[in-house]
Amino acid sequence: MKIGIVCPYSWDVPGGVQFHIRDLAEHLIGLGHEVSVLAPADDETPLPPYVVSAGRAVPVPYNGSVARLNFGFLSAARVRRWLHDGTFDVIHIHEPTSPSLGLLACWAAQGPIVATFHTSNPKSRAMIAAYPILQPALEKISARIAVSEYARRTLVEHLGGDAVVIPNGVDVDFFAKAEPKARWQGRTIGFIGRIDESRKGLPVLMRALPKILAECPDARLLVAGRGDEEEAVASLPKEMRERVEFLGMVSDEDKARLLRSVDLYVAPNTGGESFGIILVEAMSAGAAVLASDLDAFAQVLDQGAAGELFANEDADALASAAVRLLGDPERLAELRLNGSAHVRRFDWSTVAADILSVYETVTDGAASVDTDERSGLRARFGLARD
Repeated sequence: MKIGIVCPYSWDVPGGVQFHIRDLAEHLIGLGHEVSVLAPADDETPLPPYVVSAGRAVPVPYNGSVARLNFGFLSAARVRRWLHDGTFDVIHIHEPTSPSLGLLACWAAQGPIVATFHTSNPKSRAMIAAYPILQPALEKISARIAVSEYARRTLVEHLGGDAVVIPNGVDVDFFAKAEPKARWQGRTIGFIGRIDESRKGLPVLMRALPKILAECPDARLLVAGRGDEEEAVASLPKEMRERVEFLGMVSDEDKARLLRSVDLYVAPNTGGESFGIILVEAMSAGAAVLASDLDAFAQVLDQGAAGELFANEDADALASAAVRLLGDPERLAELRLNGSAHVRRFDWSTVAADILSVYETVTDGAASVDTDERSGLRARFGLARD
């Protein structure tokens, strides 16, 4: 099958949607499909052979974060050329309502279109206001996928229609087989995320850290991600700052090794999450997970069976839970075991098969419609059957 995938966000600044698209494309290629991904990217960005650049993106505030999007006449021309050259059996557009390549591709594409909705934003006035503009594009979509029940709910409440829920995928074995790094082991708490994006929750964790260190003075925090490190620890007493180690941006390999090494992975995110891929990655690596009780996180963690939850934005609750878990090796082992079993449902072998089923459904439907239309024309003009 020839599959065209449209990425709305810049390939230069990796995020959950980009990782999802990358891993899906590579899994499909491994299965023998022909895949091309269209994405915004700076000219100097090294790209995998299956990615086509649609040009430089610009930063735009979006859903509590800053998204790097690509839109305009030049971008539209590149979308049309990519569609023309690709002759795809199916187009898979991610975030078709964002003002970027997905919407442009929706307007320009012909044939079967599958759309995946990642955003969870229950009170988006902008999405409601934009519906009349979006409607003609959305009506061209053959099938809709939501990465979680909360992304599906956002879609239904703001745009109407419905979607099948297929979660984000992860290569479970990649994380499970990573080698722990000795210097990252030993009463360690892990955090991975953008330091200067408040909704990722690092400030909540920093407020909890003094109480954690008071009870567990040999504990330390490992932080991976870009941002202002000095500002991140500014609220901590100076004598505690040395218990925080910043690793900067890490490779996929080091991310897996970090998650394999820590005693406890903490996800203190405060909102704007429709899924929680980092939780799935942590469980895949066998880490015990402690996360804020966002609806999406609770769903990923099987309502607390595969990882513990604390009250969102409550630093005291986070600290109490972390202290209790760090002092209870049996409970940590139980969480690791439960998480490792639960996470298998998110493996790409399962997720990609579900996505391929959607592709096959819409392409079979398009072929059926095409056959019916040709039959109708032959009957209308008295032509013999082929």
